[in-house]
Amino acid sequence: MSITLKQMRYALAVARTGHFGRAAEACAVSQPALSQQILALEAHCGTPLFDRLKSGVQLTPFGQDFLALARETVRSAEALDTFVLSNNGRPRRPLRFGLIPTVAPYLLPTIFPALTDALPELRFAISESRTETLLDGLRDGSLDIALIATELPLNGPKLAVSPLFDDPFVLATPRGEPTAQPVSLSALAPERILLLDEGHCFRDQTISACRLDADRSARTFAATSLSTIVEFVANGQGVTLLPEIALRKEGSDPRIALHRLDDPEAGRQLRLVWRDATPYGATFERIATVIRAARKSSQARPALAETVIAEDHQRQPDEHEAQ
Repeated sequence: MSITLKQMRYALAVARTGHFGRAAEACAVSQPALSQQILALEAHCGTPLFDRLKSGVQLTPFGQDFLALARETVRSAEALDTFVLSNNGRPRRPLRFGLIPTVAPYLLPTIFPALTDALPELRFAISESRTETLLDGLRDGSLDIALIATELPLNGPKLAVSPLFDDPFVLATPRGEPTAQPVSLSALAPERILLLDEGHCFRDQTISACRLDADRSARTFAATSLSTIVEFVANGQGVTLLPEIALRKEGSDPRIALHRLDDPEAGRQLRLVWRDATPYGATFERIATVIRAARKSSQARPALAETVIAEDHQRQPDEHEAQ
């Protein structure tokens, strides 16, 4: 038996996610099918690639050396596949498009129909992962493009960047809580600020915007999604920052109030990124153009959350609410 590209891709996915189930999901296969291929690969190698732990998996020393070579092999195969399949700068296979979790549920309903309408010749395989995992996917060739909200690391392959649009932050508080307008982030009590858990770039951006020290932020409540945080805010457990693109979904809860900030720098810029060495650069730029246009079109339609902010700005808490 020879080692297959499928086995190497599966092993890279397990190493990238640290979990067989998440790796199977990322590869769009069942967990038993992925596990079977990994076991066959380990049998061929005569030694385990991974240590199976209760908390997940870790690479063995052999696995680290094996995957370093496998990563280069898969990358070369991807480059060859791209060369063969390329047709006037357009891929014949689905484009593997990754987005961060604080963007995907809020932007995809707007941009995906726009992309399929504007670029009917393209097909997309959409996935959702944290920034580090998306950048790893661009490095090892398992992703074609990624939508992120951070500066690119200095190390690794050269990536092309197409800025999409700015995404300002607003403050969400329990409805009826007296709040000065506009909100000064420096006036917020650090212990009340609710954050996403480690690994989310939006957590780091909130910590930076609110100027939380490392010790304080480490002790702050951490959630797995913005929806969870909003539920805690609605129940009076604290306050949080929300990105503007999330307001249609997360800002519609009548139990919360939304407030503009007095810090114009509190926000992020969304970017589309891809490997610079690709024949699809012109196609990816077209995708970026469609995303910008779809975002602009959606902004022209008033959102409920925007109305809530406007009402909240004018509304003063009554005597009952202030108690």
